[in-house]
Amino acid sequence: MLNRLDDFPIHQTPEPIAHPATSDRNVYDRTWFNGYARDGSYYFGVGMAIYPFRGILDGAFSVVKPDGRQYCFYGSRRAPTERTDMSVGPFRLEVLEPMRRTRVVLEENESGLSCDLIFSTRTASLQEARQTLWSGTRRVMDATRFDQFGRWSGWVRTPEGLIEVDQEVCLGTKDRSWGVRNVGEPETGGAPRTTPPSAFFLWTPLFWDDHVSHAIFFDDAEGRPLVREGLTAPLYVSEAEVPGVEDGRDRRMATARHRIDYHPGTRLARYAEVDLVDHDGSVRTISMEPILRFQMKGLGYSHPEWGQGMWKGELAIGHESFDTRQLDPLAPSHLHTQQVVRTRDNEGRTGIGVLEQVCIGPYAPAGFTQMLDGAKG
Repeated sequence: MLNRLDDFPIHQTPEPIAHPATSDRNVYDRTWFNGYARDGSYYFGVGMAIYPFRGILDGAFSVVKPDGRQYCFYGSRRAPTERTDMSVGPFRLEVLEPMRRTRVVLEENESGLSCDLIFSTRTASLQEARQTLWSGTRRVMDATRFDQFGRWSGWVRTPEGLIEVDQEVCLGTKDRSWGVRNVGEPETGGAPRTTPPSAFFLWTPLFWDDHVSHAIFFDDAEGRPLVREGLTAPLYVSEAEVPGVEDGRDRRMATARHRIDYHPGTRLARYAEVDLVDHDGSVRTISMEPILRFQMKGLGYSHPEWGQGMWKGELAIGHESFDTRQLDPLAPSHLHTQQVVRTRDNEGRTGIGVLEQVCIGPYAPAGFTQMLDGAKG
């Protein structure tokens, strides 16, 4: 099966581009963004992905404001033959210039959400360490991700009114990832697990005056690191000053550490710290104070109906809204969150960014012993 990308010299195997190198049914290719005001007055999330062996393309757009009301648009369709067609119903992504600018458009629809936004990068691309996770002898995740930090301009309309998105106010992170990970309807059959499933993930892209920092964590149930990475990189004044796809000026730490203080009875951080440990042994400690919460189910993560990679038909559109303050914080679909955070480090610098977290099952460092128990008071 050929598509237009086959006319470019980009092949990694003898197969056409439409044929993934792996036969795992959970292969995926995703584009994801967040955007948020420096003062925490709004946050929006964008996601779109294709699942070649599931034959699905889906996407979502969601917005939350400080009153806790979150609005969500969902779309799903049969995957197009052309990988460059990133659209589902009224929702589309347009790569205006690779690694530089992307346009996000959601035309008017019954959800009451719409937007026309431009993301413009202020950093070179930052490739994270390859993330390979195992369940027994099976590789359940094997993915590559790169990030870019930038800003947004344009507008967002919600049922509550118009948000003018000013590039001097609205920051954001682009996340491109591809490979294999658990998506779609869960598999059935086979021998049952002998231990309860568990997952701990922390992701912290942060803006400072002249640079960005980032830390990524996957831990096992005992808190032992599966993936642990920290880095810093230059933050350029404008897209035009970014020197290239990669500029070689990012600094990779020797390791990173994290500490989380949870709201009692939940698995939601009320305060967090990250240590970036350099190769000379010096430690930069960054504190994070949450000011706005976004539920990742608004982009399909663990959503019981609009979960990513789930077949909904030839074309399906949906929407919902909810009050984040009224949700059961220990329901499985509510554990995955991003929070806008104010930051400070041990050298007096201040910044703004996002703390993403999900913790399912036992996790010894937090004292969690069951699938869904909360933090002790």
